[in-house]
Amino acid sequence: MASIKNEKGTISIANDAIAALTGNIITNSGFYGIVGMAAKRAADGLYELLNRENLAKGVRVTANEQGELSIELHIIVEYGVPISAVATSTIEAVTYHVSEATGLAVNRVDIVVEGVRV
Repeated sequence: MASIKNEKGTISIANDAIAALTGNIITNSGFYGIVGMAAKRAADGLYELLNRENLAKGVRVTANEQGELSIELHIIVEYGVPISAVATSTIEAVTYHVSEATGLAVNRVDIVVEGVRV
């Protein structure tokens, strides 16, 4: 859980809330080359495309002692797009939007490409 302290008190933001925010940023902002978020199915160990209600399952958020966030995104990309360009633009956009929405510093964003779809 990340916290922001000021003279009037403390604001705590749950990691799940930041994960849901990040999943919505990815899917609602129309990122070029991203088909959607992915999560591992427990039954067979394969990755599946997540629907809008489960987007947070494709995001892992941790906060260090200084309140800086580390975000790991599991995505499925579109066939034929340059994965490095998609990842770079996604990292920049997620860093900006999450920082703006929460007031917290984003220390790192890791992208895990779980699959490619046509």
